[in-house]
Amino acid sequence: MSRAAAPFTADELTAFDRDGFVIARGLATQAQVAAIRTRAENDLTARKAPLELEADLRYPGAPPSPDAAGGTVIRRLLRAYGRGPEIADWLRATPLVARLQALLGPRVLMPQAHHNCIMTKHPRYSSDSLWHQDLRYWHYRHGELITAWLALGHEHERNGGLQVIPGTHRMSLASERFDEARFLRLDLAENQPLLDKRVPLELEAGDVLFFHCRLLHAATRNYEQQTKLAAVFTFRRPDDTPIPGTRSASLPDVEIA
Repeated sequence: MSRAAAPFTADELTAFDRDGFVIARGLATQAQVAAIRTRAENDLTARKAPLELEADLRYPGAPPSPDAAGGTVIRRLLRAYGRGPEIADWLRATPLVARLQALLGPRVLMPQAHHNCIMTKHPRYSSDSLWHQDLRYWHYRHGELITAWLALGHEHERNGGLQVIPGTHRMSLASERFDEARFLRLDLAENQPLLDKRVPLELEAGDVLFFHCRLLHAATRNYEQQTKLAAVFTFRRPDDTPIPGTRSASLPDVEIA
């Protein structure tokens, strides 16, 4: 079995369990990256729905409304799984599936209601994603979902690359440590030791970051000149079912393995 197709090593699994994330370098081939990126760029140009605008979220740095300068800039192309075979084929490719099975078990499901998107960071009108745990917005029986973040270009701190706080997926954080929007409060002294442990991540095109849905993560706006793109999907075990009546249960899952 090739290194690309092999599952995680024992050391990588230990690191994931300890830190809540692990990076698989070069997991997607350059041909796969190019095909997915072309699909994404074409859909961005065509403004192919469904999509989400930066102005919709109003995060720090985003245009205040769709009528403001940059108000029509797209933040996410939603429902990425159905946008083309390039994406669907990659999601079922052995290199990705082998690692997901190592983390989740032999059967892997992909929720379509969360992530399942192309993330963008525009060089002029992108915003800051403050510190949060994805599970604070999701509703599942166990809450042990894992996200795979495929870099479609170079990602680093200045163009909005992800930052993480290792080990926070294992912590029980009181709701009072978050604001009304469920972002970690930056004004709270109790949170400062966590923030001091932040780690900026650097990815190259084809690298895949796997991270736990309880891991605290954040990203700044894009301070560089080129739009940053990433394909982002979330996965679960069959027994980690969505809570009926919530957004998590609003769309059917896709069986990946």
